[in-house]
Amino acid sequence: MKKMMFASVLNLDRKAVNHLKIKDPYAVHRVVYSLFDDVRSSNEKKAARQSGIVYADQGGTFYGRQILMVSDRMPASQVEGRYGSVETKKIDSAFLDHKTYRFKVIMNPCIRDNKTRRLIPMKTRDAVMKWFMDRSEKSWGFSANNRHLQVNKMDVLQFKNKNHHLITLSKATMEGVIQVVDKEKFSTAFQQGIGRGRAFGCGLLQIVPQSNNLF
Repeated sequence: MKKMMFASVLNLDRKAVNHLKIKDPYAVHRVVYSLFDDVRSSNEKKAARQSGIVYADQGGTFYGRQILMVSDRMPASQVEGRYGSVETKKIDSAFLDHKTYRFKVIMNPCIRDNKTRRLIPMKTRDAVMKWFMDRSEKSWGFSANNRHLQVNKMDVLQFKNKNHHLITLSKATMEGVIQVVDKEKFSTAFQQGIGRGRAFGCGLLQIVPQSNNLF
């Protein structure tokens, strides 16, 4: 890992969730990004330079909400200075030196049609698994063990962004075991997230080192 990275957990109780009006993925995006200094210029945003932030919403319960984050800079300790709490720690430089990991990730599994340029979502679990297996080694530097790979949840969400444009986002939650085959690509995948939809909570590799006999 070349740059310093941070792992954080944002905990929001019911009062914070209600005050921040967290009702859809854009509201979660707005709250997460408010915790970090904006280091990109307008031109860099238009050029799709990575934000340095990836996150995964763990969902809401009666008591509140928890959001996991990985970033290249420290977040604030609270939202708007008084709501929720953020626990942050530096990620050890040796964390990505392991060979095998158990993982979980929320993906936006889709392909772009060459003729229409529209994004086409994967609609079945088999299609999602094939899509993931086809890309994992070439794009993200790891191979996935088909015996342990699971697609646990699939959703299609619709919400509006700050410009009131309707966004449709397909999501699939996957977990299993991966083996690193290209450390540099894998490190980039962990730091920047994988796949599309990263601005709305997709792509964060939640990984735990495992013994190689799991693969």
